[in-house]
Formats: sequence, C-alpha cells, structure tokens
Amino acid sequence: MFGFGNKKNTKVFVGLSGGVDSAVSAALLKKQGYDVTGVFIRIALPGYPCSAGVDKLDAMRVAAHLEIPFLELDLSKNYEEGVFKESLSEFTKGRTPNPDTLCNREIKFGAFFEFALQKGADFVATGHYAQVKDGELFAAPDASKDQSYFLWMVKKEILKKTIFPIGHMHKTEVRTLAEKFELPNSRRRDSQGLCFLGDISLDDMLHKELKPEPGNVVDEEGNIVGVHDGALLYTMGQRHGFVLFAQNPETKPHFVIGKDIEKNTITVSTERFPKKASLTRLSLVETNWTGELPATCMARYRYHQTLIPAEVLKDGAEVVLKMPHYVPLGQSLVLYTEAAQCLGGGIVDKSSFT
Repeated sequence: MFGFGNKKNTKVFVGLSGGVDSAVSAALLKKQGYDVTGVFIRIALPGYPCSAGVDKLDAMRVAAHLEIPFLELDLSKNYEEGVFKESLSEFTKGRTPNPDTLCNREIKFGAFFEFALQKGADFVATGHYAQVKDGELFAAPDASKDQSYFLWMVKKEILKKTIFPIGHMHKTEVRTLAEKFELPNSRRRDSQGLCFLGDISLDDMLHKELKPEPGNVVDEEGNIVGVHDGALLYTMGQRHGFVLFAQNPETKPHFVIGKDIEKNTITVSTERFPKKASLTRLSLVETNWTGELPATCMARYRYHQTLIPAEVLKDGAEVVLKMPHYVPLGQSLVLYTEAAQCLGGGIVDKSSFT
C-alpha cells in the first residue's frame, strides 16, 4: 500500500493514542508486513483532568492484540513549554494562535519523531487524516475529517519519513476496519477538545488560565453599546458572544472589527468589512513551504473553512486574499492547490484591506 521497499525490514513507530484512528493505522501497517512498534505519548498538565491512564490502557490493549512492541514516551514538559505556555502568551497579546498546529510541530513531529529515529525507526506513523505523496502533503478525501490544515508546520524532510495509513480513507471505513481487525477499542468514541487535554475546550482553558474580565463593547465612534466577557476571548469578524444594550428583533448583526487588550474593549460594527474593501493583504512569519508556490492558489485561516482564492507575493511572505476577510493575527494561514495539495503556510503577522 505504501511502497517503501522491503517492508519486513522497515521499522515504523506508530503513535498510539488509545483512539480508533491510530489503532487502525497500526493494524494496517502490521498487515502490510512492516516492523511496527506502538508508542504512547503521555501528556499530563497540573490542574487539568488527566486521561493518560485510560488512554494508555487502551493503547496497550491494541498493541497486545496486534502483538507489537509497546513503548511509553512522556512529553509533558515539551507540551507545557512548547504548546501550552506559548499559546497562552500569544492570547495575552490579543493574538489567536493554533495549539493543535503547535502540538504537531513540537510533539508528534518534533520530540516523538526524534525519539523514534533515535530508537532506530525508519518512519513514524500517526492516525491523521491527510496524505503524503513523495514527501508532499495532500488533503484527505474525507473533507469532514481532513487534518492537513493542522500539519502545515511539519517540515518536508519529516514528511518524507511519515506515513498516514488511514489518510486516504473515510471515517466510516476506518470504523469498519476497527471491527474487522477486532480491535479492543473499536467502539471508542472520538475525542473532542484540545490536543492531548481531553474534553477541554479552548474557551475553558482561557478562562481557567487567563481569568478574563468583562469589559465594554464600543461602536466605531467609541460609544459604549454593550458588554463582553473579556477582549482576549474574541476574534476579528466574530458576531456572537457579546451583549448589546439596545437589542431588539430588528437589530442588525454586529461584527467584531477591533479589540484593545489594554483597555479590555472590543469594537463592533454592523458593516462586516470596510466599505469598498475588496482584498485582504496578509504578512506572514514563520513560514514553512512543503510544495512549490504558484502565483495563485487557495487559502484558509480556519479549520474546515471554505477555501479562498489567493495570490502569493514575495516568496510567500505576503498573501493577498481575493475577497475581504478579518483574519486574526497569530492564526495559521494555509495554502492549497486546486489538486488539494497542501503547500504549507505561515503565521499571520499583519492584516489590512485594500
């Protein structure tokens, strides 16, 4: 299936999370004849519910069922420093980072990848819904599960040593295979919430760690027109989550068009975008390109967002969206071709309308 030469002598370390996707991935690799080792990545943060015990037990059961070696790797400190604290730091500045993207760079395709190679692995594998072809990243055919957006930070040289065994499948097929392989966790439900933190939402984490305070909603003239839960919780273009004083059935939708973290205010307007705005110009930092950049492509800055026609400038340091969008600073902008190749992306550092 994956075509990496003599499979019997090809050693693959699979990240076993305890979930169905990674379990089926390991089963497929074993069936293909690879030398498979399952690795459970342990993440435990003080003050947060730790599901590592249950997850590890499910991962161990899968490894025992498949008769493959099992290892545990504790990356709690790596996660706390490289993902958790880094994300909180960005939120305090009023920016909108993507913890799951950072997790892939720092943990799954950072510390875990290095650990695997040090232990003699030829490849690493995970249960991501994405595809690698000749070291280049492509979206999964199951659009509802595609995770290529979260993988844009993974370097091309790492992708060349990565296998996504279920990346070409739909979720229903994976569930069917889990039953067929008689995996002990075949009926386990999919996890929700932040990467490695279980059923903890981003909003819950921000309330717990940053303790945002209510503040004023102001209009474009600076008049106080409502209240909100804390400026750092809001993203540009958001139209829900705040209360307007003069609200009635005829009140037009209001959109967040600005926020001041120091004053703890958000600015709203009934105009979603500035009048006459037709394009959005973005400056990117920390770019990572795994495919050749064309002059025009498609872009998204949110998971599962409809792709936006875009123009690439300055070797990817600038991207122009061919329509107005309020793009949160600190968010990931990811580029795609019409053929569903994920070219990579960057962190949005500046945004303006033209």
